[in-house]
Amino acid sequence: MSTSPPAAQKGAPGQPEKPRLTEEEKKNNHIASEQKRRQAIRQGFDRLASIVPGMEGQGRSEAIVLDATVKYMRDQYAEQQRLVDAARQKGIDPASIPGLPESYKDTFDTQTARDAAALDEATNGKRKNQNGDVD
Repeated sequence: MSTSPPAAQKGAPGQPEKPRLTEEEKKNNHIASEQKRRQAIRQGFDRLASIVPGMEGQGRSEAIVLDATVKYMRDQYAEQQRLVDAARQKGIDPASIPGLPESYKDTFDTQTARDAAALDEATNGKRKNQNGDVD
């Protein structure tokens, strides 16, 4: 760390020189930025916890929130698949189901399988192929 006074930056002609930040100012800026980043992460986890059933108002860690979110998403995918299967059994085309995302309408089964495999890989570190076998 230098003990000499901070050097001035050269500005545009006719503009006053802008002093450089001291080491203390740089440190304080870094601390403030890191606190802001951590606060944004906490707020994001709080929003996520407010959406996932059973997580509201609990003391929780980020790992618990993420695990509960993965379980909730798996349940949502399974329920969506159950509803699509029930619609098919009644002769209803899944593409006509209101609220079903466009990306699912043509390739619902394929997309769901890929999403489920990605969730499995993210939580278990293992990837399953289309037959359900671990690759």
